[in-house]
Amino acid sequence: MSTSRSRRPYLIRAIYHWAIDNGYTPYLLVAADQPGVAVPMAFVKDGRIALDIGGMAVRDLNIESDPIFFSARFGGRAHELIVPSGAVLAIYARENGEGIVFGEPEPTEAGENVTPDTPPEPPKPSGRPKLRIVK
Repeated sequence: MSTSRSRRPYLIRAIYHWAIDNGYTPYLLVAADQPGVAVPMAFVKDGRIALDIGGMAVRDLNIESDPIFFSARFGGRAHELIVPSGAVLAIYARENGEGIVFGEPEPTEAGENVTPDTPPEPPKPSGRPKLRIVK
């Protein structure tokens, strides 16, 4: 018998889109001590961190994959954040608190890759740059 995929990533995406569609600010509550989580630890309290994932607070949000990854500023400094869906304890709208509480972290499967796939950097051109006029 095969195991089914976690429903957590699907529910996170659904509440995120619901919040955005209704003009709310989506927040994630994350267990920062879980494997694969990369968040600025100076902002973690009691092993948890609340993250504003609304459009004004983040850049390059990818919520369609697992783990979720994006860039955000903390204390004026840019950080790259990685949040496996299993480490998300809740997703909710800041304005009214509505959303889903998952409770406990969900363990990642053994051997699961928890870093986002990043394309390799293109090779740097050698020599002088060449410009040409295009009409």
